[in-house]
Amino acid sequence: MKLTRSLEQAVCIITLLSTQDSTVPLASDVISKRLQVSSSYLKKIMRKLVVKDIIRSVSGNNGGFSLAKSPKKISLLEIVEAIESDLSSYPDTGLIKTVFGDIRKNVASKGEKKVTKTFEEADAAWKEV
Repeated sequence: MKLTRSLEQAVCIITLLSTQDSTVPLASDVISKRLQVSSSYLKKIMRKLVVKDIIRSVSGNNGGFSLAKSPKKISLLEIVEAIESDLSSYPDTGLIKTVFGDIRKNVASKGEKKVTKTFEEADAAWKEV
């Protein structure tokens, strides 16, 4: 599994917002400069965090972003799932059945299920940690 740079940036955003006065939203241009990313790219990350109710957006002249809840109540898994969507490390494209299905269909199907189950268990263990 390879997580994207957006995840690291989201963690920095959460950390940055957690160090601010919670009553004063932080402007997106300030966050963009701190992270050294374009404002349009930042907005994509911020939108994902807003949708998952990790941060909130405040509109207006003194608008910006703030945490939607206490930093202690935000888990790393919550951030990962907001940014990366479904956390699944095995793509399961059906290649095993394609390559081996004509030779031994039952064996290919059992093998595919075993590999998929193993990765699902690994993903569940990762989420638990």
